[in-house]
Formats: sequence, C-alpha cells, structure tokens
Amino acid sequence: MRLPRVTGRRTTAGSAAATGGGTATASEPAVAEPPKRQEPQQEPRQEPEQEKAVAAQEKLSRQRMSGRDAGRAVVAGANAVRSRIASLVWLVAVVCALFLAVGALLVALKMNQQNAIVGFITDTAHKLDLGTFKDFKGKDAAVKSALTNWGIAAVIYLLVGKVLDKIIRP
Repeated sequence: MRLPRVTGRRTTAGSAAATGGGTATASEPAVAEPPKRQEPQQEPRQEPEQEKAVAAQEKLSRQRMSGRDAGRAVVAGANAVRSRIASLVWLVAVVCALFLAVGALLVALKMNQQNAIVGFITDTAHKLDLGTFKDFKGKDAAVKSALTNWGIAAVIYLLVGKVLDKIIRP
C-alpha cells in the first residue's frame, strides 16, 4: 500500500489518487516535512508592466549614442564600404587575369576557335590585352605571342589589383 505524502495540510495529487482521494487519516502515518531553509531576502518583484517599462528605458539608453559614439559608427560604416569596394576591385582584377590566362592556354592548345565558349574567352582576352609587349616571327608565332603578351597582362592585372586593394582597404 502506498502512503500519501503530507505537505502542510494537503496531500499530493499522486498520493491522493493512490489512496482513493481525500486527506491523510489518523490510521495512516504522515510523512514529516523536512525543515525549511531560510532563503536570502529578495527584492520585491515589480509588476510585469513596470518591468517592461524599465527594460524599454534601459534599451533606449543603450541605443542613444554620444557624439563620439556616432562618429565611430560613421567611421566603421565607411570602413566597411571601403573594404567591400577593395574586395570588388581585387575580384575584377582576378577575373580579368583569369580570362587572359585561360585564353592563352586555349590558344596554346590550339582549341577550335569556332566553338562559342572558346571564341568568347579569346575575344574577351583580346579586349583585356594591354597591347603587344613582344612580337614573335616564325613558327607558332601566334601561340608564343599569346602566351607572352596575355601572360604579362595577367600578371599586371593582378599586381595593379592588389595595389589598389591595399590602397582602398582601411
């Protein structure tokens, strides 16, 4: 038989159901409640509306910025924009160098210039070319010229792109 737990004046719901309901009787022994510990005094709790108002005031005071903090926020925003622009400049330089390098490779491998993709890449490389650095004559002059001139142009794009990135980035 399960004995009900007596806490103060009531029995717990589980024990009441087990004994058939009701309170503990004199024939059933009552379980003594352990002595209560004294808890430290807590500040009286505020009403929920007051707590919300206090929290809103604290949030508003944190959001307000002094002149110095506002200036720092503007500088941080400007630095973020400069960083994005620098990354974009570097990305454009890398893409240009990639077109030049892949175009030179396609010419060196004597790929079909009638293919749409090969034609697009070599046409773009011609547009990005910085001019002729060296003219070759004789056998495979086109391949040598493409590898040399487009290779040098790719390196120049990467160097200029990195220098601009370092100048622009804060």
